[in-house]
Amino acid sequence: MSNLENLNKEEGIIKLKKMVDDVKYCFFSTSLKNENEPTSTVMTAQTVDDEGNIWFFSGIDSDRNRDIKANKKVQLYFSCPEKNTYLTVVGEANIIIDKNKFEELWNPLLKIWFKDGIEDKNISLIKVATNTANYWDIEGGKMINFFKMVVAAITGTQVNESSHGTINL
Repeated sequence: MSNLENLNKEEGIIKLKKMVDDVKYCFFSTSLKNENEPTSTVMTAQTVDDEGNIWFFSGIDSDRNRDIKANKKVQLYFSCPEKNTYLTVVGEANIIIDKNKFEELWNPLLKIWFKDGIEDKNISLIKVATNTANYWDIEGGKMINFFKMVVAAITGTQVNESSHGTINL
């Protein structure tokens, strides 16, 4: 059994931050209204700000940025089976060129893609303004949950260790 939670803005942003921080990697899907199928790539979320915006670094000349210029609607899919954490976010993406924000979010590993650091001529940020998110968060690890299910099956009780719901921002 699970607990259905539909979270308000403040609670929702807290939940969103925790889940994105736990997972970090997502499928970032663009071209959602395209006649063809959407395009997706794996991207790393840098942070979730206090407004619920999710930030990513991206190349100015990337397919992602090109897709966003044509259609700002995006969907992000975060999944961490090891932690039993799943999150999908629908939002509107904007391409941001802001040196101060580059500095704030910079991570040395980004030099792999942006060899000149925050001075790289191809660097940009993508800010995804979250419209809505759906999540499933199961407490405990796989073995603990398996044990709880076995006990519940033997005793005829229900397992009530997960929460899922919607976050509307």
